[in-house]
Amino acid sequence: MNILEDLEARGLLHDTTDRDALAERLAAGPISLYYGCDPTTDSLHTGNLIGLLVLRRFQDAGHRVVALAGGATGMVGDPSGRSEERNLLDEATLRANVASIKEQIARVVDFDDERAILVNNHDWTVGVSLLDFLRDVGKHVTVNQMIARESVKNRMASEQGISFTEFSYMLLQAFDYLWLHDHHDVELQIGGSDQWGNIVQGVDLIRRVRGKQAHALSWPLLTAPDGTKLGKTTGARILLNGERTSPYRFFQHWMQTDDRQVREFLLKFTLLSLGEVDEIVAGHEKAPEQRTAQRALAREVTALVHGEAAAVAAEQASAVLFGGSVDEASPEALALVAREAPTAPLSATEGGVDIIDALLAVGLASSRSDGRRSLEAGAVYVNGERVDLDRRLGADDVRHGRYVLIRKGKKSYAVLVADPSQESSEISPS
Repeated sequence: MNILEDLEARGLLHDTTDRDALAERLAAGPISLYYGCDPTTDSLHTGNLIGLLVLRRFQDAGHRVVALAGGATGMVGDPSGRSEERNLLDEATLRANVASIKEQIARVVDFDDERAILVNNHDWTVGVSLLDFLRDVGKHVTVNQMIARESVKNRMASEQGISFTEFSYMLLQAFDYLWLHDHHDVELQIGGSDQWGNIVQGVDLIRRVRGKQAHALSWPLLTAPDGTKLGKTTGARILLNGERTSPYRFFQHWMQTDDRQVREFLLKFTLLSLGEVDEIVAGHEKAPEQRTAQRALAREVTALVHGEAAAVAAEQASAVLFGGSVDEASPEALALVAREAPTAPLSATEGGVDIIDALLAVGLASSRSDGRRSLEAGAVYVNGERVDLDRRLGADDVRHGRYVLIRKGKKSYAVLVADPSQESSEISPS
């Protein structure tokens, strides 16, 4: 199976400029292609992840890939798929955002491989004068072409309209394609279907300016249940930056995948083969309540984005928060639990700490009487063990030198966090 057939089987082929010509060129030998991400925030999102994985699929198939961080285009803002104009960012913010998304791109695309490079379009755009740009790019593009693009038509028809800044975005993206064609022999640009107009603008510019054939490929957009595009500013808050969406929450996002979508997501968001995906789904369908397909999806994607250790910790943290054994969890897993649940610090004290004081400290009781009622009802657990009114917490309750997990009822968790430098055998909330 060739790369185009694989993409089609995964549901990742929406449009190409000339399918037969592209297939013939790919069969002739390695091709250079690129995918761009604008640093409008300090994090990419799950929609970008599809693009990075398509790059990786081409890389694994032996082709040369270029990942582009849009330090220049990010200053302008793409009108595609948006009903209002983006806020323009200052250069310092953009530099910080570019640095952050470069790290995220590097987790998916293998830059240790000589077939992959990372570029920033600010490097070749910042020195181009307006007159040079109008002469070398604008001269070859008609306004008729530009206003015919769906993204422009939609904005022109809206109450807000479209600014000249955003109207010019497609010219900047076309210029990127031309520059990469000239300097890195790029012959193919890939992107989501909302980028189709911008991508083919670059194809046309290369044809007009260089007299050469270039190619375009797009995949269908992910959509929310109401059919709207998922993006950073349109509802999808599942980000690739671990500080913005923790590995635990990232893992849980995939665990919550609907059974009707889990095969699609395994195909699109993992590097598993088609056969491996079908095997996982077949096993899942025998006992869907065990959510084995969702677990495989969550494990694969979290390992890809955050690393294998983070994926293991996230899975263990999920097990703990859904009633699993605290004693089997790693320090990294309990650290993730502490990041997600309310916490209170512990300090040394003689005689340990009364359980009601602990409940008050972590916010699992509103008063001593409230805490007492919960204990009398048998609703309080320390490290998974049910406790009563007489319970005091001591050093034996601290796991991995730092953590004491408290649960009230089935779903209310909190963590007492001890100072690891303490040598006393007694602890208390501080």
